[in-house]
Amino acid sequence: MWPRLTLDDFRVICHYLGNLLLFSSFMYVPPIVTAFVFGEWQAFNHYLIAVGISMIAGTLLCFVRVQPGRLNRRQAMVVTGLIWVVLAFFASIPLYLSGHYLSFLDAFFDGVSGLTTTGASVIVDVDHLSNADNMFRFMMHLVGGLGLIVVALSLGLLGKGAGASLYSSEARSEHVVPNVVQTTRLIARVAMVFIVFSTGVLAVMCLVAGMEPVRALLHGFWLSITGFVTGGYAPTSQSAMYYHSFPMEIFLMVLMLFGTINFTLHDEIWRGRVSSFFRDMETVTMIIWLLAVAAVFAAALCASQEFDSLPAMLRRGLFMIMAAFSTTGLQNVTTNEIVTCFGSGAFLMIAMMMAIGGSAGGTAGGIKFYRVGIVFKSIVASLKETLSPDSAHVVVTYYHVGRRTLSHETSREALTVFVLFVATYAVGTLFGVAFGYDATQAIFESVAMTSNGGLSSGIVSPGMQPMLECVYIFQMWAGRLEFLTLLALIVQVIASITPKFIRERSRA
Repeated sequence: MWPRLTLDDFRVICHYLGNLLLFSSFMYVPPIVTAFVFGEWQAFNHYLIAVGISMIAGTLLCFVRVQPGRLNRRQAMVVTGLIWVVLAFFASIPLYLSGHYLSFLDAFFDGVSGLTTTGASVIVDVDHLSNADNMFRFMMHLVGGLGLIVVALSLGLLGKGAGASLYSSEARSEHVVPNVVQTTRLIARVAMVFIVFSTGVLAVMCLVAGMEPVRALLHGFWLSITGFVTGGYAPTSQSAMYYHSFPMEIFLMVLMLFGTINFTLHDEIWRGRVSSFFRDMETVTMIIWLLAVAAVFAAALCASQEFDSLPAMLRRGLFMIMAAFSTTGLQNVTTNEIVTCFGSGAFLMIAMMMAIGGSAGGTAGGIKFYRVGIVFKSIVASLKETLSPDSAHVVVTYYHVGRRTLSHETSREALTVFVLFVATYAVGTLFGVAFGYDATQAIFESVAMTSNGGLSSGIVSPGMQPMLECVYIFQMWAGRLEFLTLLALIVQVIASITPKFIRERSRA
């Protein structure tokens, strides 16, 4: 029997949704301050309207049940699954009011893309976007990249009873330290250190490139956010190409790499346990995967006339490898060059890198190296069981912040998510082909949306087909939640609205 949501469940869920919506109102403060400082009064009014609507809606939801009590795991999954859509809807209001979107659906697409750190965009004329609107786009990346639940828990805003359930339902299962609140605070602290340091370095680079100080500081701040949380939004239409700076591209590659690393491993490195990082299964899997794919990618690029020289191949190819593997979405080549100059082999390699993504527990999307490693270990376990005597007890271990024994539950979870990702890649591809796009482009776009990669072959653009746009929105949402929370939400909703006589007949 599938679990149903009772009226009391509904009230508790509304209360926590309201709390999170009220908390998310702080996301509008930086763009409001930015608009005030730069005298962008039209944008200033837009964000005042947006924050007012969010606070009213959040307050009303909180009043559905004043004392919600302890949040169980089933309720937490519904809260987590819904808050990403609810928050994206309210974030779409100031985006649409900016006048840079052809429809509210386009604004909603960018709201989902920003919060899920996908980075794909259907914005019109981003080069003339106000500073306040640009600030808001990167605030969405920051909140979405760290996780709204993580940020709220780190500030102690959801109470002790909600911590563990909400934390695990936001596609996070590892505790850097035993306490959930302490874990979320450590995640926020690590992110802030990287972002503050990177802002200074990138701002200096922008100053050297000839930018005025204030603009250099803004671009440094925005790039540091999009780099570390592996978001993909850029303040200009040319992405990383705009700066014409090889040192900046190198720094961004390093920043993207740190963003993909599991926060547990960040903690190990900070404690001086560097050997743990290089022994970890995720790190070993990442190195093997990157070396193999990079070799094939380089061979494919050598066949292209655009990359016939080693410096050009190293600069453009290496940056695109790092952007794809980290699912960041920054580019130092144009979308047209990705489609026409890379060749089918390199094009496919970029899609494969986005499909796998980075480390679990980091800010990257995709299937994750941890699950790839677990699937491989499961295959090894199956082979050992097949070749061993019937009386033998096969034990397979792996190193992930300490020696662990592979369990059937771990294997099942990793394989389930792996299959769901691959199936979603395939379904999105079929929709792309059905709308008349080339199969390779459809594959690339479907993988980019589901893995929250952000790179585009040109299908995602202003005025795209609304049906396909909705499919991509769903893929971004599913990929960010890594499916299990989303599927639990869908099952509970369907079970709750199914008429009683149908449920009784199915049980019989």
